[in-house]
Amino acid sequence: MPRSVNHVASKARRKKVLKMAKGYFGRRKNVWTVAKNAVEKGLTYAYRDRKQKKRNVRSVWIVRINAAVREYGMSYSEFIGKCNATNITLSRKALADLALNHPEAFKAIINEVKDATPVSRPDNAPKAKTTAAPEAKVAAPKKAAAKKAAPAAEVTAEVVAETLAEEAPVKKARATKAKKEEETKDAE
Repeated sequence: MPRSVNHVASKARRKKVLKMAKGYFGRRKNVWTVAKNAVEKGLTYAYRDRKQKKRNVRSVWIVRINAAVREYGMSYSEFIGKCNATNITLSRKALADLALNHPEAFKAIINEVKDATPVSRPDNAPKAKTTAAPEAKVAAPKKAAAKKAAPAAEVTAEVVAETLAEEAPVKKARATKAKKEEETKDAE
């Protein structure tokens, strides 16, 4: 019985790798063994750097927030702690965008956060039993502060809504792209 070798598939495999190596320098672009190693290495770097890109972008947001907050005499960590204490759950991306493009809205957030006492660890804080009277005392100053910052809070709400609305199509596009990728993987 003759030896069967699937030359069609092996040639297609090689052709695919050589196509991915297009633009490489020297033998890396046209010698199969060298190109295969170069492409594999490139793909591992690509996988790693897709994760690092997210880290880098987040650190840029943090730097922007820190720079904007320093103008008001606060540090980044102080600001984030106070945001958590006042239950402002804007993402760093949204905060950085507000700081860069809508400084008046960012100032309103800072004014709202300024007097808050940061909780060191909100999820691990000890649960103390409180009566109704102390809660009422705590709620009264917050209401007074809210009345003072009411116009700024309205501006903040509008701008935050705009910022979140700008993020929505991007998230939707990513979701549809992920679905298409899953469908193509299932089809294969």
